[in-house]
Amino acid sequence: MEEEIIAGKHSVTEALRSGRTINKIWIAENAQKHLTQPIIFEAKKLGVVIQQVDKRKLDQMAPGMQHQGVVAQAAPYAYAEVEDILQAAEAKGEAPFILLLDEIEDPHNLGSILRTADCTGVHGVIVPKRRSAQVTATVSKTSAGAAEYVPVARVTNLGQTIEELKEKGIWVVGTDVSASSEMYDTNVFDGPVAVVIGNEGKGMGRLIREKCDVLVKLPMKGQINSLNASVAAGVVMYEVLRRRRTQG
Repeated sequence: MEEEIIAGKHSVTEALRSGRTINKIWIAENAQKHLTQPIIFEAKKLGVVIQQVDKRKLDQMAPGMQHQGVVAQAAPYAYAEVEDILQAAEAKGEAPFILLLDEIEDPHNLGSILRTADCTGVHGVIVPKRRSAQVTATVSKTSAGAAEYVPVARVTNLGQTIEELKEKGIWVVGTDVSASSEMYDTNVFDGPVAVVIGNEGKGMGRLIREKCDVLVKLPMKGQINSLNASVAAGVVMYEVLRRRRTQG
């Protein structure tokens, strides 16, 4: 597997702090010291090589990205197994709280979802290996470093994974604009739960929808009847967090 480029102050800092293997860091010669000093400090502690370079080299290494004058070369992203996610919940003494992403294709959406997942206590995210955004430098940057802390598992068959989760007593909740029940009217979020977020354009696939235990929709009062996938996911995640805090 190829080494991965990580760009931006937050992404590089969190990669260092999380124990990710960083091979080298490049810092722009004209980068603002208050942005780069904490990174240099962390890198030196770990013995990571640092090189000062012209900003144009960073532009070439991380094309189209807001690298803030900091780029790192890291070992490939280490995907988790579904079992790792379940064990993470067990280790915390918490009921599993999992996200299943059914063909989320935009890396910015995946990054935003990971950022909110970290904030709301999600134990892990599951994505299909095909027709789905994977964890890349863009995802890491958009997640503000959360990609280093929220386990992401890749599976060959999302439908089969849903069946396996259901066998373990986890309720699978699909988000669907055509659902009859609204999110606030269900008590399914109170226990072990896996929330399915569908594709940005077409939503959940038919087979995935049929495998869900419950389908819910977000209440809509405006003229537009849908939200951006990462925004919708965020609303649902915070509702799960609210229910869990209410339960204590």
